[in-house]
Amino acid sequence: MRKMIQVNLPQIGKEEIQMVSKVLKSRVLTGRLGSGPMAKKFEDDFAKFAKAKHAVAVNSGTAALHLALWVAGIKTSDEVIVPSFTFIASAESIALTGARPVFVDINPQTYTVDPEKIEAAITEKTKAVMPVDLYGLSAETDKIKEIAEKHDLIIIEDAAQAHGAFYKGKPPGTFAHMACWSFYASKNMTTGEGGMITTDNDEYAEDLCAVRSHGETEEYVSTMLGHNYRMPEIEAAIGIAQLRKLPTFIQKRRRNAEMLTEKLRETRQLVLPTEPKGCKHSWYLYTVRVREGNAKIRNKIVEELRKRDVGATVYYHTPIHLMPYYKQFMRNQLPNTEKVAGQVFSLPVHPGVTTKEVSYVVNSVKQVLKSS
Repeated sequence: MRKMIQVNLPQIGKEEIQMVSKVLKSRVLTGRLGSGPMAKKFEDDFAKFAKAKHAVAVNSGTAALHLALWVAGIKTSDEVIVPSFTFIASAESIALTGARPVFVDINPQTYTVDPEKIEAAITEKTKAVMPVDLYGLSAETDKIKEIAEKHDLIIIEDAAQAHGAFYKGKPPGTFAHMACWSFYASKNMTTGEGGMITTDNDEYAEDLCAVRSHGETEEYVSTMLGHNYRMPEIEAAIGIAQLRKLPTFIQKRRRNAEMLTEKLRETRQLVLPTEPKGCKHSWYLYTVRVREGNAKIRNKIVEELRKRDVGATVYYHTPIHLMPYYKQFMRNQLPNTEKVAGQVFSLPVHPGVTTKEVSYVVNSVKQVLKSS
């Protein structure tokens, strides 16, 4: 019996086990003010990787987003522009501050936010914009920066899916005030849970470090309202090992993505993902779209692929603005978002997928499409 080819699978080896063992033997499991020795090492390494002045480790990608919005001063009655075609954490973090998420449409070729829609949605209450680097492809952050500077807006980039991506030769966060990363188990690199905020702004970095640990700037002295968003030492230890492996992970993801594109290129029923000029995709997900389909047709294709042990998965079948709680924030029509959400599905591309398995995935896709 064939084993399911998962759409995501953490790549854990002896290096991660050795690092975790080192933490356990040290008995230093967390840092009192938010950054123990492993977390500090991970922060230093990640800052170099992201080409950022500062990196602040936290316990989840959602915490990273919420914390970045918090120190940026986003509050009740403010508005933050964000795409609806993304994971819930993007909008959820905004709502948690009391601000209003303002949903805007995407570019259906890239699945990232359309800069023109951002400008059209700006009001006197708009304080920030949150572009999302979806599926491993960076948003058009240079264009977004021009708009933000024109309207005096803060850019908080959701880079949760973009480890190893580049835009105009630069890593995520380059054109933003802060970038937020996730190390959830499915991501290009993982700490199990965990997140990071990168920034070049000294004041933001100082506040991020304080707020993640109850607003403390020294032990038992809180100078501002804070939270417990500290990253445990075990997570940081795994992150150090994973970051060292990330270039190899990305190389294998790119190999698998290139094979899928080459072998599916003539499949007219599907719109394949692209890598726009000036971009380097990190291929967190290889997402195709049924060219003339709808959710019913797409779901049937996914069901048939899973029967063949191909772990096809839909990211994301329900745009945030159509979810019960978030309907209250609906302001703009999002035709591209709603159409795409009914057509997309993702195929396995992670580093553990072998070339033989890629060929099996391709053959399975062709068989299912032929019979559908």
